[in-house]
Amino acid sequence: MKITMLGAGSGFTQPLATDILHLNSITSGTFALVDIDGERLALARKLIEKIIQMMGKDWNVIASTDRTQVMGDSDYLINFIEVSGVDTVRYDNDIPLKYGISQCIGDTIGPGGIFKALRTVPPWLDILKDAEKLCPDALVLNYTNPMSIMTLAGIRSSCMPIIGLCHSVQGSSKQLAGYADIPYDELKWRCAGINHMAWFTELSHNGRDLYPELKENCLQSSLWEKDPVRFDMMRHFGYFVTESSGHFSEYVPYYRKRDELIDLYCREGYLGGRSFYANEWPTWRKNKDEKIARQLNGEEEIIIKRSHEYASIIIEAAETNQPAVVYGSVLNEGLVDNLPSNGVVEVACMIDRNGFNPCHFGSLPPQLAALCASNMAVYECTVEGILNKNKDAIYHALMLDPLSAAVASPKEIQLMADELFKAEREFLPDFV
Repeated sequence: MKITMLGAGSGFTQPLATDILHLNSITSGTFALVDIDGERLALARKLIEKIIQMMGKDWNVIASTDRTQVMGDSDYLINFIEVSGVDTVRYDNDIPLKYGISQCIGDTIGPGGIFKALRTVPPWLDILKDAEKLCPDALVLNYTNPMSIMTLAGIRSSCMPIIGLCHSVQGSSKQLAGYADIPYDELKWRCAGINHMAWFTELSHNGRDLYPELKENCLQSSLWEKDPVRFDMMRHFGYFVTESSGHFSEYVPYYRKRDELIDLYCREGYLGGRSFYANEWPTWRKNKDEKIARQLNGEEEIIIKRSHEYASIIIEAAETNQPAVVYGSVLNEGLVDNLPSNGVVEVACMIDRNGFNPCHFGSLPPQLAALCASNMAVYECTVEGILNKNKDAIYHALMLDPLSAAVASPKEIQLMADELFKAEREFLPDFV
């Protein structure tokens, strides 16, 4: 067993490695850690080695700043690279803000998401080219945002089997059980759509539809304030969506186009705070590195409980051929009947020794499909622009973005794009 983790300085490394070490069916193996930042790579290696020792496992750790030196013959590639680190966070946020585009997270949709794609997709495709030569049989698990764009570009460019993984489906289903005051194991649900915009089209308990009661109860302030944007969308569009109120407010044109609307529907932090990610991400990154240093020095406890991330579930199911179900981003190909078949959707996928086996969902309610399709058009133009070096397609992606289109004219959006191209030129492909 060999598992290569790309971008090992990421916060994903510790929980995913810990999850894998919890698998009783896999008793030994090698973690191959890769990061172009040698200092952060060294911290990650020491932390994983310490966790292996704490758990009494027979695993080896190798590490390199050059992925080609360690990824050969990998069984699994787990990708969570962060291209440009924190160097472009303020550009992604502040330049669009000049044009009235207020972002909360801005890393999967909107100007921030599209420019993150421009920085991240080219290295991602280089990784996949190396994988085709060095570990052609590996399953590829992508955690890097912008999830839908990364997955779509990878599928169109590589023969490697790729699935995009997030925690919004399992996290939101647990939140819904809490909102409905239902034991999670007793909650029945179906979900499909696109990453960060998948919809719980069924929500029931012992045959009872939970939506009527939830739509009524959410108007109580104590519940409403926990998720105002998502509850408002549920009341008007009929169903609950998988992404947090703050991040989801960027996917639709309704909530962030005027200050009074932001004040009415959004709250601080993950509930929709203005420039939240740009203000906090540099500090989070620094704090995480300092936390690892304290853990290595014995000054802070290392938590080794299993998380609800999907990577270890996939690995166990593929290795033991004991089928398991996860929700992942995959090529549609008729899985969701009323979304573009050549786009990427997020649906239930059965995992076994044959790898990723996406499950047919059927049709989404038309109003939900329309919202998903509007974002899929942005992803399509972005991937078209990157793969075919078509700068106009990037302009079009920004103009089609629901948040940008809600507040800026096509001319203003093009001027904004040109400012971003200039500010971030060090990290962008030559064609822009």
